[in-house]
Amino acid sequence: MTKQNVVMQEELAVAVPTSAAIAEPSPCFSYPPPRAAGSGTNYTRYTKLSCRLDLASCGGGGRAANSWIESMKALSPTQAKSAAPREVPSLASREEEEYDSWMMLHPSALDNFEEVMTAAKGKQIVMFLDYDGTLSPIVDDPDRAFMSDEMREAVREVASHFPTAIVSGRCTEKVSSFVKLSELHYAGSHGMDIKGPNNGPKHPKAMAQNVLFQPASEFLPMIHEVYKSLVETTKSIPGSRVENNKFCLSVHFRCVDEKKWCLLAEKVRSVIMDYPKLRLTHGRKVLEIRPTIKWDKGKALEFLLESLGFDGCHDVFPFYIGDDRTDEDAFKVLRDRGQGLGILVTKIAKETNASFSLREPAEVLKFLRRLEEWKQSSQDGEAQ
Repeated sequence: MTKQNVVMQEELAVAVPTSAAIAEPSPCFSYPPPRAAGSGTNYTRYTKLSCRLDLASCGGGGRAANSWIESMKALSPTQAKSAAPREVPSLASREEEEYDSWMMLHPSALDNFEEVMTAAKGKQIVMFLDYDGTLSPIVDDPDRAFMSDEMREAVREVASHFPTAIVSGRCTEKVSSFVKLSELHYAGSHGMDIKGPNNGPKHPKAMAQNVLFQPASEFLPMIHEVYKSLVETTKSIPGSRVENNKFCLSVHFRCVDEKKWCLLAEKVRSVIMDYPKLRLTHGRKVLEIRPTIKWDKGKALEFLLESLGFDGCHDVFPFYIGDDRTDEDAFKVLRDRGQGLGILVTKIAKETNASFSLREPAEVLKFLRRLEEWKQSSQDGEAQ
């Protein structure tokens, strides 16, 4: 692995065409699926995702502050409770049309399962899974984001056939306590705390026991200090919650009144403005503070492939399934490598580097079950 440099992360900018821009869906599956081309579509709600987040400007008034908050709203949509009844059908119809058009570029991994597995045939599959919103539903209380027994069993079965890793923004200890499968690899804190099974192979950079890599260890005292300050500073905002994920911090605003989002963001800014080695991004109803090192879920994916002995191998086929903005780093790695597939879990159209989609954790469960059945069928065929 190369030495990590301090950098800032760039945002995504992938255009999505309207249904009018596509005469009909392509009748043939191609691998890898082509990247979306620019189309000049009026995609106002979701193109806000590509806005660079200027934390320093939030709370300072003017266009920059409004842009930052609008970006928060775009990534964390809320129910339009105040909309007049006659306006709801129009809005729903427009969103459905956008999603249908988006699906032409990011088709269902379930509906195209056989074609997807044809691309993986004869190759070593490696499975990477996000947790929140992928294996478990998004819930108001992050401490109650439990996965179902059915999902746990499906992940266990997949892991019995393929190397499997959980890549999450949660700290490794917490996500592993939710999943409860000791045979998996875990990459917590957005990949900054990577651990393998106790009886698994050790990477040359392994430090102790099953720890494989912790590229941000030097930041631990700083993060702990900022955590205490954030808890104290944000306690006056009802519904806010600060979660310590060891190598990163999460400020949840899912239960915060939308009118107080900017105030919350300003309070967070007031805490970390004196810490230039930390940066802030946000995902679905969460603000995230991380070290400014060049390390993310995409780097974690590459590190795990190397740890598993697949570095430079052309006969390996990684799947990465995730639902949030931080998963885009992993999707991009797979696209850039021209290897494997990224699958985005979403019910709305989003800018993404993923090739395929699933709507919700229930569809992730179905996909994992089909994958296990496919492997079992393949083994039965080889035995005959």
